[in-house]
Parts: sequence; C-alpha cells; structure tokens
Amino acid sequence: MRIARTRRPAVWLASLTGWRADLAALLMGAGSALALPPVHAIPVLLLTVPALLCLIEGARGSAVAARRGWWFGLGLYTAGLYWVTEAIFLEADRFWWLVPFAVPALAAMLALFTAIAAAVARKARPGWPMVFTLAGAWVLTDLARQFVATGFPWNPLGSVWELPGRIGDILIQPAALTGVHGMTFATVLLAATPLLSWRWRLGGIGLLALWCVFGIIRLDQPSPSTSGVTVLLVQGNVAQGQKWNQALLVAIFRHYLSLTRDAVGKVHGPAVVVWPETASPALLQTDPEARALIAEAAEDNQALIGAVRFDAAGRPRNSLFALGADGVIEGIYDKWHLVPFGEYQPDWLPLGIQVVPGGGFAPGPGPRTLYLPGIPPVGPLICYEAIFSGQVVDEANRPAWMVNVTNDAWFGNSAGPRQHLAAARLRAVEEGLPLLRAANTGISAAFDSKGRELARLNMRQAGVVSIGLPEALPVTLYARVGLFLPACIGMLSVFFGLSWWSKTLKSTPLSNL
Repeated sequence: MRIARTRRPAVWLASLTGWRADLAALLMGAGSALALPPVHAIPVLLLTVPALLCLIEGARGSAVAARRGWWFGLGLYTAGLYWVTEAIFLEADRFWWLVPFAVPALAAMLALFTAIAAAVARKARPGWPMVFTLAGAWVLTDLARQFVATGFPWNPLGSVWELPGRIGDILIQPAALTGVHGMTFATVLLAATPLLSWRWRLGGIGLLALWCVFGIIRLDQPSPSTSGVTVLLVQGNVAQGQKWNQALLVAIFRHYLSLTRDAVGKVHGPAVVVWPETASPALLQTDPEARALIAEAAEDNQALIGAVRFDAAGRPRNSLFALGADGVIEGIYDKWHLVPFGEYQPDWLPLGIQVVPGGGFAPGPGPRTLYLPGIPPVGPLICYEAIFSGQVVDEANRPAWMVNVTNDAWFGNSAGPRQHLAAARLRAVEEGLPLLRAANTGISAAFDSKGRELARLNMRQAGVVSIGLPEALPVTLYARVGLFLPACIGMLSVFFGLSWWSKTLKSTPLSNL
C-alpha cells in the first residue's frame, strides 16, 4: 500500500507491524476511555481515533486490521469498565481468582465488535471513505452489542458528550433525533477530522456548530409544567455487605420506613414514594404486614418499591411493586434485561462453575407501563435496563414518565455509578420523558424530558430527593423511529464508504494528509 512521507506521526503509525502495532492500538484504546463519563476528556479522541485509522490503513488486509481493532477495543473496554472488579471484591472469599481476569475477559468479548468495525473499514479506500466506513460500522457493531448474548451496550462513544451542567445539556439534545447511536456516528466523524483535508475539518466545525445551535434552541423552547405530583426518591445508603445480613434486615426496613415517613410529612398534595432496586428485605408478595407498614409510612400515597419475588415456578424475579392504600398490590414490573453472571447463569458461555445459585433470576416479559391511581402512567426500569437505548418503554402504551430503580452499591464509589447515571440521563432526552432515579447508595437524581438535572443526592448519603414530577414532551423523532434510524445511518455510511463510485472521487491516504 502506498504510504506518503508528509506527516511523520501518521506515517510512523501506519508503518508499525506485529506487536508494536498491537501495543499502539491497545494504548490508544485505553486513552480513549478518558473521554467517557465521568472524566469527559473529549479532545483525546482527536488523537486516538486518527491513530486507529492509521493503524487500520497500515494493516495488510482485513484480518490484521481486525486484530488491531480488537486490541484497541480491549484497551477501551478494560479502562472504561475497570470498576466491574469492585463487585468481585465483595465476593472475594468465593471468587478471588476472578479478580485479575473478569474485566479483561469482558473487554475481550466486547472488543470483538471493535474488531469487526476495523475489518470492515479496512476494505474502504484510505481517506474519507475509510472514515465514513469506520463510523458506520462502529454504529452497527454498537447496535449488535445491544442484542448479542442478551446485550451489554455500556459506554457507547456518543455518551462522551454528557458533560454536567448547561454545556452537557446542550450537547446531548441531538439524542432526541438520532439517539446515542447517532451521536456515536457523529463523534467518530468529528474525531477523525485531524486526518482529513481542511475542507473536511471546516465541515466538522460546521457540524459541531449546528449541533450546539440545535441544542440551545431546543433547550430554550418552553418546557412543560409539573404534573402536580411530588416524587420522593428514597436513598437508604445501605452498604452491599450489609444489605442481606440477616441480623440487619429489620433495621434496614425500619430505616427506609423512617426516611419515607419524614419525607411524606413535608409534602402537601399527592405524592409517589420510590425505593431503590431490592430495597425491601421483605418478600412483599407474601408479606401483607410489610406492605401495610410501607403504606402507613407513605400515608397511603402510591409507593414503588424494589423487592425480590418468586413466581409460580419458584424462580426469583427482580421486581418493582406498586403499592396503594393499605398496601394493596396494584401492579408489578419484572426486570427483563438481566445481568449475565450477576443475575442469571447464561448458557451461551458455560464456565463449568455455578456463579449464580440455582441459575439466577427469571426475566420479565419486557417494557411495561403501569397505570396507577392518582399518578401519571409510569414506565419502570430496573438497574442497567436504562442503558438499552430504544428499548426502555412500551411504545404501544407510552408512559408519561420513567422511573429507574437501581442498586449501584456493588460498584463502590467508582466511575461505574456515574456512567450508569449518564446513560439514564440520555434516555430522558431520547424519549422526551422525565426520568427519576432512586439508587441505594447513589446517585439518586431527577431529569426533566430534556435531560436537565433537577435534583440529586450524591454517593454515600442517606436521604430523600423531593421533586415535582415534570410533564412529558411530545414524542421525539427517535422515540417514533427507534433503533431503525441509527441502523439506517450506519448502513448508508458503510455503503457510502465502500461503494464503487466513492472510488472514483478524489481520495487521499490518511497518512498523506
């Protein structure tokens, strides 16, 4: 392949072979993780994505490009998901031997998707066709990450724009049009511009300017008023090591009752109480006394309580109970996106060991809207269901708001809970629905239908977030079209980069620019 001699760093990267190229890809991938929440060092992508493109261009065929893409992905996901080890430390007496392997093994599987994107990009002509092919293939493989082996679409590159405050509010608004996957597409294109000609760089600046203008205009549009209902997000701050301690179960239950009672006493008008994922140590389905105590503390307002239940087959389910007056069960939602190895034992990767006793939880049927007396219809999300873009609500029975209950105590005071919160914020923008989040040890927060943070309770604090429930926006474009739109963007971009007529247009090797 012809390599020009005009830009030394690009030429050097493209000329690397063997383990040196693999090491460079690994380091560039790890560096890319700095752009993710909560660090948000977005400019680093202006170095790492061009470096990946140079390594792809210099590869002798798609197989070598795939290998370099895999090393890039290994670095990206190992650095971005380091916090998964925190959960293993809590079970160190049983799984101590997994500590050095868990995160690299997970990253190695996720890196296969990056490898595919790199292999596809290698088939494109160097220059802008390769850039468009990589961006489109990246989107398509991220979509695949959402479905393959039940899915784990954590940390898409589009999430780098979720900065805190007004700047972040502006930058995440395009999610209402294309979802986070469309933002990933634009992120790869923008990050690649240092390798392209000045015309493409100006185009990138123009795209970013339009992006910001759209965000400002959308944020400055009149926002819906509140619904008149107060939501109380109860954060018990119970350490994971104490959560299922038999000697502490009663004290934990009383702690949540006390927080609820104090918060409800300060509210005038209708309210809904929200406890985090599995916050109730009582089996509410078969414990009317516990339900009555919750209803009493909530002063017969609606209460959405995270708890475990057992179905007719005796399988446990991770559930959200809707309790009304006198503790009557008015609805149940069962989590349907379960965490592999954390909540169920997957049969697609037999380990020869029983990580989850009894095979784990049984999944629910899918997204559901709960219609409850006195409050707008609500779409529940339990734990990491909030990371699945385009799969968070029942579109046939669209809710007026989303509630996300979670227990991030497993991951300590790391980047994990903060990345999880950032994902939930994007779902509010994508759907045009307010999202209210109750987390056991934090971060509990409320976002309006444009993703603006209205209130929060930080990590490792016990308390209650009291917030008026915002109303929903009209259905967004992304909520109407869903994952079909970014899939089309990805396929068209790959076609654009690989098509025969793109080879007739002027294209210059990336390392020649």
